[in-house]
Amino acid sequence: MVKILTDSDFEQVITNSNIPVLVDFYADWCGPCKMAAPIVEQISTELEGKALVCKANIDKCSAAASKYNVASIPCFVAFNNGTESRRQVGFSGKDAIKNLIND
Repeated sequence: MVKILTDSDFEQVITNSNIPVLVDFYADWCGPCKMAAPIVEQISTELEGKALVCKANIDKCSAAASKYNVASIPCFVAFNNGTESRRQVGFSGKDAIKNLIND
């Protein structure tokens, strides 16, 4: 299940996770973000227990988006031990998103 992040819990979730975290920075008005949404849900189910998959709406989570320099969406950011490890801007399919965590 995808966890929805807010500015108030973003850092706590990222830093306290003992498994890798994938964050989908998105917006409700973004077409490619809407295309990616069901794929992100699938990835969340497939990686349950192996990775935490989260979504952060840039309109509601603007401080986190700004801190991590999210300039274009969708933007997928992988974190390991609270630190950004990989990033992908734009939607290029399920395998590319999963590889952010798997590599």
